[in-house]
Amino acid sequence: QVQLVESGGGLGQAGDSLTLSCEASGGTIRSYVLGWFRQAPGKEREFVAAIRWGDGSREYRDSVKGRFTISRAYAGNTMYLQMNSLKPEDTAIYYCAADVTVGTVEASSEAYDYWGQGTQVTVSS
Repeated sequence: QVQLVESGGGLGQAGDSLTLSCEASGGTIRSYVLGWFRQAPGKEREFVAAIRWGDGSREYRDSVKGRFTISRAYAGNTMYLQMNSLKPEDTAIYYCAADVTVGTVEASSEAYDYWGQGTQVTVSS
């Protein structure tokens, strides 16, 4: 059983930076793909970024490329999402997720097996 705990959400203004953290426990984290998803009110959950723990392969949704950076502390069990140049449309609950099937970095939420409880990010204009 994999447990995921997010932290680091909060309030910001357009142009600000925030860093989210996801601490993972249980399972063989180094074999997994960990990702960030977000869900805004009235909208479906959408992919933000993901990283394959073993080799650091990364994928991003187009709207965050160049602004967000996903990373992991390889020696530990923590994944990060550095969010720069925040926009009001980044406002959402951000979820950490783990795909325990060894393979490619997936953008579909259906590929992920475990989810955190989410952390709120609110960006004002």
